[in-house]
Amino acid sequence: MKSTSIRRAIVPGIAALTLALSACGAGNESSSTDSSSSGSVSGTLNGGGSSAQESAQAAWKAGFQGANSGATVNYDPVGSGTGRENFISGAYKFAGSDSALSTDEGELDKAKQACGGEDPIEVPAYVSPIAVVYNLQGVDKLQLDAPTIAEIFAGKITKWNDPAIADQNPSVKLPSTTITPVHRSDDSGTTNNFTDYLEQASEGKWTYPADSIWPIKGGEAGDGTSGLVAAVKAGDGTIGYADESQAGDLGVASIKVGDSYNAPSAEGAAQVLANSPRVSGRADTDMAIEVNRKDTDAGAYPLMLTSYLIACQHYDTQSDADLVKGYLSYAVSTEGQQAAATQAGSAPLDSKLQQEAAAIVDKIAVK
Repeated sequence: MKSTSIRRAIVPGIAALTLALSACGAGNESSSTDSSSSGSVSGTLNGGGSSAQESAQAAWKAGFQGANSGATVNYDPVGSGTGRENFISGAYKFAGSDSALSTDEGELDKAKQACGGEDPIEVPAYVSPIAVVYNLQGVDKLQLDAPTIAEIFAGKITKWNDPAIADQNPSVKLPSTTITPVHRSDDSGTTNNFTDYLEQASEGKWTYPADSIWPIKGGEAGDGTSGLVAAVKAGDGTIGYADESQAGDLGVASIKVGDSYNAPSAEGAAQVLANSPRVSGRADTDMAIEVNRKDTDAGAYPLMLTSYLIACQHYDTQSDADLVKGYLSYAVSTEGQQAAATQAGSAPLDSKLQQEAAAIVDKIAVK
């Protein structure tokens, strides 16, 4: 479904999607969320951001469909960076982002200002592996370590039969096809997570800092997750990175973790998240996590993203508070997490993280 970004138009051009919302939702940490027991809410809630979250957002919306028919939520998958910008500007009441609010250039401070001087709420809601996707005729199995991935995307390895690739794939007949790396053209949380992985795990082969904007000028690019996937599909010899749920029929590489090569898995991503520390210096309402990309435990998949839901603690109207609280409560509830896992292939939050996120969201109220 195509949508019009608030960045491109003041009024969202998203087709209205009916969904049920709960006024209290899953505030109880262990609740499976019987939203109808708290009464229905109505009105329109506008949000957007992460395109990786798009499938999960559809599942969360569908989960509410029968309980609150008078409520409409619009989610615009414009990319994480634009989502954060539109939340800060007030165009969105909540945002989805594959990167936590940054202290660089005052983004976290701007979000705090947008929330009336209060620290914003930032809770993980979507955990998913990022797949290294490729389109190479005759090759349906591929293994790559982080240093090799880094040199491919830096343009230093340019042929598919390069010894650095061939040595890791002795049973694969690799052609001499030119490699065409494809990156995101937009401000992307997926890019931030991907470059963070390369910076941490490539043993110095990636010389750029983690960033949501692709750091190398030129090259093939796609707008949003769908645009990148389409660009990879369009050519032979292409390679890119995308939320694993969007990989479709493209080839997906296994990445080296310790002494083994692991395929993308929701369980492996969740394992890494549960073992990663928090970002230091954050408020009690902010669950930003510093992902350990060097995790080599059995089954781990450190090339992954943690996608957050961002909101304010207080809203000007009871309607806005009820809508935001109800929707986010469902998303982080046990029921909502399972709905996203079923539809998008994501990993449900670890029970401890889920309960903490639910308790934070439960505090959303009117000013």
